[in-house]
Amino acid sequence: MKLFQPGGRVLPAVRKLKEVEALLSAPFPGFVLLGGHVGQMKPIADLARAHGKDVLLHADLIDGLRNDEYAAEFLCQSVRPAGLISTRAGVIQRTKQNGLIAIQRLFLLDSDALERSYALVEKTQPDFVEVLPGIMPEIIAEVKARTGVPVIAGGLIRTEAHVRQALEAGAAAVTTSRRELWEA
Repeated sequence: MKLFQPGGRVLPAVRKLKEVEALLSAPFPGFVLLGGHVGQMKPIADLARAHGKDVLLHADLIDGLRNDEYAAEFLCQSVRPAGLISTRAGVIQRTKQNGLIAIQRLFLLDSDALERSYALVEKTQPDFVEVLPGIMPEIIAEVKARTGVPVIAGGLIRTEAHVRQALEAGAAAVTTSRRELWEA
């Protein structure tokens, strides 16, 4: 998968079609789409593919779809992104069954949430986990070591130092909507 290479990288995260259009000619292998209307998903994925870009869809943020395994099946079969990101176990499992990249999103609010997340990752066996907030280098390293699953750092990534610290802690990638960090 060209999105994730040794040493890690920054993956742009976008919300609007204008942002997608700007990325089509940019030197990124792909991007994360943070929502939008269900009717926009296939045209955006097709446009990205036509420009040699991979798209990761955040399934939980798509308007007009229920966040469940049936929605995941629809996205996998009809839209065919490179992968799906979700907090839901059923979505992750259905994504894996369809052979797409499955990214389990984890909100790590406290120690209890961290422990529940380990159990969830063991159950779903995702291809990647996205740790939020992504500004906790020691937690990134711990999650990677304890689960054996590559980690993506996301959320509250605001500076080049945050990007560097996440990658140095072992993150396979950093996602951010801050354009100034996309080249970090």
